[in-house]
Amino acid sequence: MSHSEGRTSLADYRSALTTRAARRPVVASLLARLPIAMIGISALLYVQRETGSFAAAGLVSAGSLVGVSVGAVVQGRLIDRFGPTRPLLVVALFSALSMAALVTAIESHAATPVLVALGAVTGLSEPMVGSASRALWTRLLPPGGARNAAFSYEAISMEVFFILGPGVAGLLVLAPWAGTGLVLGVALQFTGAVLFALSPAVRAWGPSSTSSGSLLGALASPGMRTLALAALGFGVVIGFVEVAVPASATEAGSPSFGGLLLSAWSLSSVAFGVAYSLRPWPRQLGQRLPALLGGFGALVALLAWPSSLWGLALMMLLAGALITPQSTAHSAAIELVAPEGTAAEAFGWVLTAVTLGLAAGQSVSGYLVEHAGPSTAFLAASVAGLVLAAAVWLLRGTVRPAVATTAPAPALVGAGH
Repeated sequence: MSHSEGRTSLADYRSALTTRAARRPVVASLLARLPIAMIGISALLYVQRETGSFAAAGLVSAGSLVGVSVGAVVQGRLIDRFGPTRPLLVVALFSALSMAALVTAIESHAATPVLVALGAVTGLSEPMVGSASRALWTRLLPPGGARNAAFSYEAISMEVFFILGPGVAGLLVLAPWAGTGLVLGVALQFTGAVLFALSPAVRAWGPSSTSSGSLLGALASPGMRTLALAALGFGVVIGFVEVAVPASATEAGSPSFGGLLLSAWSLSSVAFGVAYSLRPWPRQLGQRLPALLGGFGALVALLAWPSSLWGLALMMLLAGALITPQSTAHSAAIELVAPEGTAAEAFGWVLTAVTLGLAAGQSVSGYLVEHAGPSTAFLAASVAGLVLAAAVWLLRGTVRPAVATTAPAPALVGAGH
């Protein structure tokens, strides 16, 4: 794969998604990842409903994010070493058991530290089907337009799930039992993870006879560290906005409008993400990562300008256009900079970087919103994005092919159309 990333076409999307060996994993991964945003929101609302405390609910949510950050990397490394089937089956079972323990603790009104600890365990054991699904495409498709389209599809589908998840969770919390959304989400995730792990194409991905040659794994590559920094900046900016937007809605006297505003930028993200994948710019990934992050930071500054929620909604649509292109660029960069045999772990590091960025952005934004108002938080998000984009720009020369330390993975039999 060259330093530059070529464009894709609609035919490439069709070619990728109709690949015979990919059909069952694609459907199963959709089922597993559909509730990914729904589970977190459902757990937060469930804890708040049972305890009456948003503080306790927020701590449980934070514990879950910490667990996801660690679990993404650990599971990714296990998947690279042993193949996805065994790790995902074990983790899926552990996830179901840990979630059952969390529900039991919530129902019995256990102490907040117990709920936080169980939240961390549930995050740690969340099946990382996304990491395995993204890495599987490199085994099913040769480098080129179809593989690039597959990476774009992964980013776009995840954005759709993040649009649907909170809305579904909000509806299900109104059910007679507040834990309905949490249990339904876990059931979908467990079923999808098991079906994905047992699909023929995934089972054909056996244990690796080689290793990355470094205890650092994927992070042994300087380019991978630069990519993680770009992903961190992406998460930081979004974390700021996810707190400041609901605060703006509450300040305007329409707190329920906050969720709709966040959905607005997700919608423009999906729409523009498809168009951007047809003609990505800049062509060089080393330049594209900081350019997209810097552009995102600059657009977020516009959110501080509107004096009405409708004006904020319009600016959200504009700023959201660069969300999916960044996710797609991160996925494409993994193929370039990750050491051979570390694709799933590399995706885990990107997820971890985004998650840590979200946590940092949300915590600082909460302080700024309370003491200086949402507009200040939006401007701070912009500054943070631009500063981190400048750092990524200075490191752009590291975004190059990693030194090969292992033999290429063999292509799967039957991956044709």
